Amino acid sequence: MKTWIQRTLITTLGAVALVAGLAGCARDHHAGGWSDERVTEMRGKVIEKISDKLTLNDAQKQKLGVLADEVLAQRKALKGDSTDPRAQMQALVKGDKFDRDTALSLLNAKTQAVQGQGPKVIAAMADFYDSLNPEQQLQVRERMAQRKGWWSRG
Repeated sequence: MKTWIQRTLITTLGAVALVAGLAGCARDHHAGGWSDERVTEMRGKVIEKISDKLTLNDAQKQKLGVLADEVLAQRKALKGDSTDPRAQMQALVKGDKFDRDTALSLLNAKTQAVQGQGPKVIAAMADFYDSLNPEQQLQVRERMAQRKGWWSRG
């Protein structure tokens, strides 16, 4: 199989998996999704937790806040106008045939969202990471190597 076909296939399958994952995680089954207040609350907790773990100064905390804002903007862009992403995914397999056209439309919308917001997220991550001192950067790399999130114990 040609390399570009393989890459296209892998990218497409990855994007579909991403969309499916987002659809599954985008909702809180009790409330129909996280409210803006809940997202803001979690943003604050995440910033506090990471700030404590890395012992960030005020300038670094501000850059982390910008990164969090960009990630949230990316989340909103990925979610789009849908109030029920899970239902969108379920509609793809509702009939006896997979709805390819709708799936491609969803994929294109998500891809455009990533392409539109992605550079801002990357820039914010780069600004934050570059503001860290070498010890803090090492902590980030070690945390990533452990495959643990910032919420894990220890």
